[in-house]
Formats: sequence, C-alpha cells, structure tokens
Amino acid sequence: MDWCRPAGLLCSLSLLTAILGLDGVFAATRAEIEHHLEMGRHLLAAGQLAEALSHYHAAVEADSKNYLTFYKRAAVFLAMGKSKSALPDLTRAIQLKPDFLAARLQRGNILLKNGNMEEARQDFEEVLQRSPEHLEAQKHLMKAMELENLQEDAHALYHRGDYGATVSVLERVIEISPWDPESRELRAECYIRMGDPQKAIQDLTPTTRLRNDNRAAFLKLSKLHYSLGEHHESLNHVRECLKLDQDDKACLSHYKQVKKLSKQLDSAEELIQDDRYQDAINKYEAVMKTDPHVPHYTNQARERICFCLLKLKLVMEAIDVCSEAHQMDPRNTKILRDRAEAFILNHDYEKAVDDYREALEFDSHSNDLKEGLERAQKLLKISRKRDYYQILGVNRAANKQQIIKAYRKLAQQWHPDNFQSETEKKEAEKKFIDIVSAKEVLTDPEMRQMFDAGDDPLDPESQQQGGGNNGQAWPFSFNPFEGGSFHFKFQ
Repeated sequence: MDWCRPAGLLCSLSLLTAILGLDGVFAATRAEIEHHLEMGRHLLAAGQLAEALSHYHAAVEADSKNYLTFYKRAAVFLAMGKSKSALPDLTRAIQLKPDFLAARLQRGNILLKNGNMEEARQDFEEVLQRSPEHLEAQKHLMKAMELENLQEDAHALYHRGDYGATVSVLERVIEISPWDPESRELRAECYIRMGDPQKAIQDLTPTTRLRNDNRAAFLKLSKLHYSLGEHHESLNHVRECLKLDQDDKACLSHYKQVKKLSKQLDSAEELIQDDRYQDAINKYEAVMKTDPHVPHYTNQARERICFCLLKLKLVMEAIDVCSEAHQMDPRNTKILRDRAEAFILNHDYEKAVDDYREALEFDSHSNDLKEGLERAQKLLKISRKRDYYQILGVNRAANKQQIIKAYRKLAQQWHPDNFQSETEKKEAEKKFIDIVSAKEVLTDPEMRQMFDAGDDPLDPESQQQGGGNNGQAWPFSFNPFEGGSFHFKFQ
C-alpha cells in the first residue's frame, strides 16, 4: 500500500499489532461465550431457568452461528413452558445444521402439540429419511397421521350436529395436541350446545393464552360467566378483551351491560348490609328490568327481595314473593328457609316444617337448616297446646305496645266478672288465664325469646324435658286466681 512505503518496517509492525489485537478480541469473545454456556448449563441443572436464559441470550448475541447455542436456549424456553419462543431457536439451529436430527424431532413434537400436523409430519419424515430406524420419529409420525384423521372425523360429526360424539373424538385430539386452541374452542362450542357452560369455560380459558390476540375467547368467556350469574368474572374477562383493543365494538357493548348490572347488584347487597331493606328491594327490582332475559339475575333478585320483605316483617308479601321465587328456582335452599321463617311469623308451623324438610333434601349437612327445622317442629308442637301469639291475636313481629293493647282488649272481654252462669264463668276464667299468661310471656324478653325458640316457659313438661332453666321447673308459672278472688281494674 502507498501509505506504508515511507516507513515500511514501522507500518508492518503497526499492522501486525492491529491483527494481533483483533485476534485477542476474538479469543476473549470465545472465552466469554464458553463462560456463558457453562453458566447456562449450571443454572439450568439447578432449576434457575430465568438466570440460565440470560446467559444463553448473551451467548447467542456473541455468536449467532453456533447451532448448539440456539438449541440449548430452546431447551430453556421449553423448560419454562414457552414453546412458542422455542420454535424460532429450533428453526435457526436446523438452518445452521440441516442434519441436526434432535432439533428436528423437538420442533416436530412442538408443532404436533400445537396441532400443526402438516409441518410436524415433514420434520418426522425428514428425520426418518436420514435415520430410517429412528423409533421416536416413527412413533410421532404415526400420531401426526392419527391426528389428521381425528380432526376430519371431529369436524364431520360437528357439522352433523352429533356434539357428544364430537366431544369424544376431540378428547383424543387434545390428548395429542394439548396446545391447539382450535380443538379446545370446537369442544367448548359443543359443550355450549349441549347445555354445559362450565365445561365450555374450562376449555376456553387456556385458549386465551394459546392465541396472541384471542378477543373472541375473552368475549365468549365473559358471556358464559354472565349467563351463570358470575358477573364479577364476566367483567374481568371482557376487560381483558378491551385491553387488547379498546375499540372492539362487541366487547365494548357487552362491557357496558355487565358493568351496569354488576354495579346494581353490588349496591343492593351493600344496602342489605346497612339494613336498608326497602332501598335494597328497589335496587333489585331495577336489576330485573336491566336484564330480564337472564334467569339467574331475576331469580337472585326475587330471592333477595323475599329476604328483605322477611326482615321488614311484611309477612304476607314475603310469602308471596318467596313462593314465586321458589317456583322459578325450586332447589334454592335460601328461598325455602326464608319462606319457612315467614310461615312461622304467620303461625303456619306445618308449612314451615315442610319447607325446612324440603330444603334439607338439597343440603342435608346444613346446621342452620337443621336448627330451623327443630325450632319449627317445637313451635308446631306448642301451637297444638297453647300459642301465645294466637291467644292475643298478634303476629310474631308484634312489639310490646301492640301486645299490651291486645291483652287489655281481650282481658276486658273475657274477665269472669262479665259472666253470670257458673259454666260461662269457668270458660271465661280458662280463657282469661291464657290471656294473662300470653301477656306475661310475650312482654318478658327472656320468656319471649324462649317461646320463639320453641319452648313454652310456662309449661312444666317442656322444662322437665330440658328446656330453659337448666332442666328445672320454670319459676314463672302462675295462676291469677290462686289465693282468693282476682280483682281486675282497667286504667
């Protein structure tokens, strides 16, 4: 070169130094690559996958011509469950070394699990062309051919409307290709048509991860959860759809519907927690208007309105609404429990016993239902002897002022002094004792609580059977006529 001639020796020395320097850089790079590969192997063996992957990244960046480096990084991706990330590395390894059978076999296996049977078959056939006795490649090739036949059968059965048979075929398809979203989506559609949304949800859920942009699956999942009354889950899935595309019209429309109804339901429950039962009733009536076409929400609204009416002591209204709710949802134990309690307030103890028994048929392990049945049976037994509420003609929700008012009216009517003949006086005396007894029990908080629980505090037999007062005779028994004549004065 002309520029070296004036000082040829010096120029030659400089050029040699430069060449030696570059060779040193290359040597250092190879050492770094070996270091990263060694660290990657060590960390992979220790199960530290993320750390191992970072070292393999560095090795690939330093040397993009080493097919083994790509293959090893693919192995880490597979260990992390990232088969999609492993595929490009396996493909690059095959490009760098076309006769690398391990990489072809691994890639074919991933493609087969993803449902790409044509590409998978090509890899297995290439392995067998180079190594005809390769048993694993033969096995996988047979699976690929089986998969092709199964997929054809599944689609033919689906188009004929034989969804049960389609599901049976797809079970084997998914066993061979567990990462294939299309097969799971088809089976989910069969379950929907067979009326089994829960199984459809189980199939659709993984497809949201198996496809990069599976808005259709998120929307379908949202609608399925919505139809089952799981409005919070429905809202979560439709939001995932909008994260992928905030302008997706179908997802946006469904989101507005779910959000409105979900807000109403949450608000209604908050009102119940705050004992604002009438406001909760109004909110649940709005729920039924928001979406009258989804049975779960109208049934839930009726169930909760029934509960609120019971809490408000609106007995007949509660019985009517609970009965309507029971007709729509006959296996709902909460409705049967609340109607039983309304029947108790209305002194219909036999009906209360029937409802509690029916509820226990659906939930035989519920302690609340068992205790409710026991109480209703006690009240029924007592009512056949003496029912203090019926004696005074008041309902079980009556307050003390109402009880005293009813007592005064009946006591004045049935006082023995109002009657002339001995027979009438004896009959009046008997009724009068019952009236006074009812007043004594129902105006005493402790005795009234016992009576409401199914024990008569003035019945010695009830107390001896283990009622109140630790099984001893109850101290409140009395007769207003004992010890001489009884003088009754009205204020």
